[in-house]
Amino acid sequence: MSGATELRSSIAAPPGGVMTDEVGVITGTLELATTCADGAVEVWIRYAGAEEWYRISAADCRLHDPRDHEALHTALAAVLNRP
Repeated sequence: MSGATELRSSIAAPPGGVMTDEVGVITGTLELATTCADGAVEVWIRYAGAEEWYRISAADCRLHDPRDHEALHTALAAVLNRP
């Protein structure tokens, strides 16, 4: 992903888990990643320590200002982290 910035956070899935496009709901200890290229944000999640990433359903968005990427990532991590 040339030109994209990536941020990652470790989280514990909320009750009911996190819905992904590829495999449905995943639960447990997870890793959240967001990438931002020219304001286009993609949101990914995986089981902690796993190789394969999954897209979080309906989470991708476009930022008016790409400098808001860190704030968006922090907000997503706070909402999804429910130990």
